[in-house]
Amino acid sequence: MIDLKQRDFEKELSFQASRSGGAGGQNVNKVASKVELRFQVSESELLTDDEKLLVLEKLANRINSEGYLQVICQTERSQLRNKDLCIDRFYELLRQALTRQKKRNATKPTRASVKRRLESKKRQADKKSNRGYRGGDI
Repeated sequence: MIDLKQRDFEKELSFQASRSGGAGGQNVNKVASKVELRFQVSESELLTDDEKLLVLEKLANRINSEGYLQVICQTERSQLRNKDLCIDRFYELLRQALTRQKKRNATKPTRASVKRRLESKKRQADKKSNRGYRGGDI
């Protein structure tokens, strides 16, 4: 697969800054450090149709009703650092969505592992059966 950073998605990304919530005192109240990255998947010229379908399917919970993939960062105090984090997360999300999972080969348990499992179950059953009251004279 082609390295995603070589495609230069930066021109298709839009950013919006706002004040982040949470603790932080005076800084939070006056600095717009929260960054929201938006990417329109269906309108992208850098993704093929197959890649668009994969992204829309695998990242459906991150795509809003208008078709924008959203990534929000507000962990850092600097807007520039949050923007860099958003871009890194965006590329990581795309990489995960476009990576195909390996097909699992079904295998049978070995004869020895089946034997060990059955012996373990037998020991457990014997242990539990010895716990009960067996009757008889006291």
